[in-house]
Amino acid sequence: MDWGIKNRLNRLIQPDGHCFFLPIDHGYFQGPTRCLEKPGETIKPLLDFVDAIFVTRGVLRSCVDPADNKPIILRVSGGTSVIGKDLANESITTSIEEIIRLNAAAVGISIFVGSNYERETLLNLARLVNKCENYGIPVMAVTAVGKELGSRDSRYLALSCRIAAELGARVVKTYWCEKDFDKVVKGCPVPVVMAGGPKCKTELEVLEFVYDGMQKGAIGINLGRNVWQDAHPVAIARALRAIIHENATAGQAHELFKEIACV
Repeated sequence: MDWGIKNRLNRLIQPDGHCFFLPIDHGYFQGPTRCLEKPGETIKPLLDFVDAIFVTRGVLRSCVDPADNKPIILRVSGGTSVIGKDLANESITTSIEEIIRLNAAAVGISIFVGSNYERETLLNLARLVNKCENYGIPVMAVTAVGKELGSRDSRYLALSCRIAAELGARVVKTYWCEKDFDKVVKGCPVPVVMAGGPKCKTELEVLEFVYDGMQKGAIGINLGRNVWQDAHPVAIARALRAIIHENATAGQAHELFKEIACV
């Protein structure tokens, strides 16, 4: 692994081998998502607790203070919306020159295994890896499933993660699943981070699945809605950080959450 790739990955993945990424890229297909209407204001109180931000170039330039030194994972795929025919019909949206100009620590791209656009999105990933490896920029593959969230079983996730790794992704973002998540992680030869998906009903539910996934081999999380749509976003961010970087259990993290939320 070249020095540049190592350096960028070390900015994202902390010395304990874990990471907490905060995605705020939802607007690229959802528009002004609830609690993300003003992204800069949303993330400001959360930056102390996360290790990197996952964001599009437009929101990065217009809403993120360049004086902040928080590493950036740049969302570089898109071209569809929630009202379009198929969310899977994505293309690469951002040039390598723009990626370098924005000083991204990594880039992120979705793949849609099993969709009508499986081949196109997998080749998007391969082409992006080919280009970014030349410049020492790691690629994170996002194993998206569009509207079919019921597809989140371990066999599907394991297949998607392994294909992403085989095509050269340095990190894979995927969903946690209740059964056999450890097999998903073990079958992927690169680090796995957990996505949040739709907002959970309770904070304890979030903390429990994150703790379980960490115990089963994930190196961290890439959670957005379950953080900034929470009634107490700072408290849940602090509690999640306790699980990821301080070896807290879900129960201990929940007690921390309640303590901060009540202040």
